[in-house]
Amino acid sequence: MSVESKDIAKLKGVQKAAIVLLSMSEQNATKILAMMSEEEIKDISHAMSHLGAVSPEVVEKILSQFLNFFSGDSNYFGSIDTTQKLLERVLDKHRVDTLMEEIQGPQGKNTWEKLGNVNEEMLATYLKNEHPQTSALVLSKMSSEHAARVLGHLPDEFAFEIITRMLSMGSVKKDVLDRVEKILRAEFISSISKAQKRDSYEMMADIFNNFDRSSEAKFMSMLESKVPEDAEKIKNLMFTFEDLTKIDVSGIQTLLRTVDKSKLTIALKGGSEKVRELFLSNMSQRAARIVQDELESMGPVKVKDVDDAQSEIIIAAKSLIAKGEVALSDGKGDEYI
Repeated sequence: MSVESKDIAKLKGVQKAAIVLLSMSEQNATKILAMMSEEEIKDISHAMSHLGAVSPEVVEKILSQFLNFFSGDSNYFGSIDTTQKLLERVLDKHRVDTLMEEIQGPQGKNTWEKLGNVNEEMLATYLKNEHPQTSALVLSKMSSEHAARVLGHLPDEFAFEIITRMLSMGSVKKDVLDRVEKILRAEFISSISKAQKRDSYEMMADIFNNFDRSSEAKFMSMLESKVPEDAEKIKNLMFTFEDLTKIDVSGIQTLLRTVDKSKLTIALKGGSEKVRELFLSNMSQRAARIVQDELESMGPVKVKDVDDAQSEIIIAAKSLIAKGEVALSDGKGDEYI
């Protein structure tokens, strides 16, 4: 193959980039190649090796295009659009689409790293509808910690099937890996943004959990008047002091061993009779009598002090729930952690 002036319009971006590098000194070309990824170097090298003879006129015109692009008096503005246009000058469409999807998608340099940032329950929901071999391949590309959490959210038999397939899995052909990665990008990664609204409700529920009682009531009232559906979703996701009644007996006893008893007494001062009874009934008779006496003899307590004490106990409970040391009941006999 040889490249003449009449061929310039047909040249791909990667071929033009190869011509620019060939026109440089070996030292300068080496510096630029050192800044490229392995994949980009492969693309450039492949283009170089198939160029053949390039006429001086072609080199001059390509360099002129290159210089014109970066010359001028105007300022440069970086954006998604300008980035995409620049990439399209030197890379083929498939490569540009892949890079732009990575730039704009969830955090991570590639599909596998992005999956490492995906909530394990969400990923498990997706994988349980896939073939066990596909799920095994996906989990094999993730960190062991994340894979373990995902497996924990899958049905036992399906999780076991994945484990056995991961144990017997050999090397995976690149075309198979690419095909699975492409499917994940198209069917799963691209749809994650649709779940962001749910994440925003969870975030807001946590914020409301940390409001003092006055602020919580004020802002919840405003939400209920403006967007009642959103207010209801937030309330359903909030974890309140009254929600401690959903913890089973062994869980309450575990919680009692971790909280400050003086804080507990203040928290119970503002709690319902049901919550008081829950904690007192899970203490020894002596400990329960002491707390009961303190509650009866305690004078008025600032609302802020009660809120702070209850918040401290809620944080301790949520930490134990997250670790799997305490179980919650959904009121239907089922438990979740």
